[in-house]
Amino acid sequence: METSWQKDSPALSQLRREVFIHEQHVPEALEWDGLDESAVHLIAWDLGAKAIGCARLLPDYKLGRMAVLADHRGQGVGMALLQSGLEYALQANWPQVSISAQNHAIGFYLKAGFVLTGNEYMDAGIPHRDMCLYLSGN
Repeated sequence: METSWQKDSPALSQLRREVFIHEQHVPEALEWDGLDESAVHLIAWDLGAKAIGCARLLPDYKLGRMAVLADHRGQGVGMALLQSGLEYALQANWPQVSISAQNHAIGFYLKAGFVLTGNEYMDAGIPHRDMCLYLSGN
């Protein structure tokens, strides 16, 4: 579901705090980069109205900050968020969607049609690779 930081920042920040800061040990100063207020956010809710996944879209054609709570992984939540992000990008006539993928998630993005576009680098102490999905017709 598409949302904004202004509307759902408590749920979005809690999700990212749990996944990135607590689970993956990303320093808070790196997680809160000042781009949230101008981003389009996606949020997934469970049947009990608890936020279980999120992602954000930035105007420079980047999709990032994708996070799914550990006990909800492997159930299609991440793919649903990714598909929502791609639908947004298509409707906004983006030529491409770029991501900075953690190495363990590369296979997930390859299945969705992304291609590797860069060498491995470290971000917040976690190995990443840049990937891109070129959108046809834009």
